[in-house]
Amino acid sequence: MQNLQIQDIAILLVEPSSTQQKIIARQLSELGINNVSIETTGEQALQKMASSTPDVVISALYLPDMTGTDLVHKIRETPSMEETGFILISSETRFRVLDPIRQAGVIAILPKPFGVGDLRVAMNNTLDYIDADTLNLETFNPEDLNVLIVDDSPLARKHIKRTLTGLGIENFAEATDGVEALKVLSDNYFDLVVTDYNMPNMDGKELVEHIRQESGQAAVPILMVTSENTESRLAAVQKSGVSAICDKPFESSSVRQLLEQMLS
Repeated sequence: MQNLQIQDIAILLVEPSSTQQKIIARQLSELGINNVSIETTGEQALQKMASSTPDVVISALYLPDMTGTDLVHKIRETPSMEETGFILISSETRFRVLDPIRQAGVIAILPKPFGVGDLRVAMNNTLDYIDADTLNLETFNPEDLNVLIVDDSPLARKHIKRTLTGLGIENFAEATDGVEALKVLSDNYFDLVVTDYNMPNMDGKELVEHIRQESGQAAVPILMVTSENTESRLAAVQKSGVSAICDKPFESSSVRQLLEQMLS
């Protein structure tokens, strides 16, 4: 069970607009969250984090000196900061703009405008990210599971691994695309495969088809984690034999529920 409470979360808000700063701080206060530091630029935020790392960064997409995407990448590339939660606030809806930040591993993307209810969901997701409950499985101990993570983005693989580690899983192998994944599968047994959809050389759909039809592990549970939102493509993925699909950014509680269903 979680010991951390929502009011205990320490937040760094990165927002250049003083009006938006006040609105967001007020909404956080309504949730009982008052441990909030505010910076207006990405560089200021990084300097602040170098001396005091928050539980989560809440950032606008467009900052005076960089984008929110730049900021989360810099955070993920700094060992002392890399596991800090990140929430994006933006009215942006274009896939090509949001996908890089999804791949970097964010807890939530909040649209503008958003309400206290939306923020509460994001904060609860933050709690799950920081202090997740371990998997409750009928047959396996989570620490005994062997998991293959397949994603062409190193940051995405790291974020998935961080989330699964929080659920009690300890044994991982990684592959950068479907072709590499099949080579790893030919030499090792896995209890679970977690794969992205959009990858070079062999995408997630093709990988699932190969596993189901041509590998010696045709029955392995496969969780697809994707930012893909095209219904026809997702329908084709489901027909290919994937066990479950989870959106990016994903919630730790949703992943836990899916895995408990798949693995029990």
